[in-house]
Amino acid sequence: MTRMVLTLILLFGAPLLQADVLLIQQVRQVEHMAVPENGQTKAEVQARFGAPLNKSNPVGAPPITRWDYQHWNVYFEYDRVLFTVLHKGEVIEKAASGGR
Repeated sequence: MTRMVLTLILLFGAPLLQADVLLIQQVRQVEHMAVPENGQTKAEVQARFGAPLNKSNPVGAPPITRWDYQHWNVYFEYDRVLFTVLHKGEVIEKAASGGR
């Protein structure tokens, strides 16, 4: 019985362990990517990363604006970065290519 349980854990638990490692690798990769940081102004973001591909109109109160870049979207509250969201799969692609 113990062998059966151990076998099941190894068979079905291994993918979960692999997923955890992949997530940790993704987080570490993001830490090394050059992306807009929370609190930066729109002027600072544009000076460092250039003009965005698209700028959305402000929505809501307080006004939230989204700027779209090739690899990420930046969300602003008023003039300050709230957060940067990488496009789906971007971290994996960066890690696989070994570069930024």
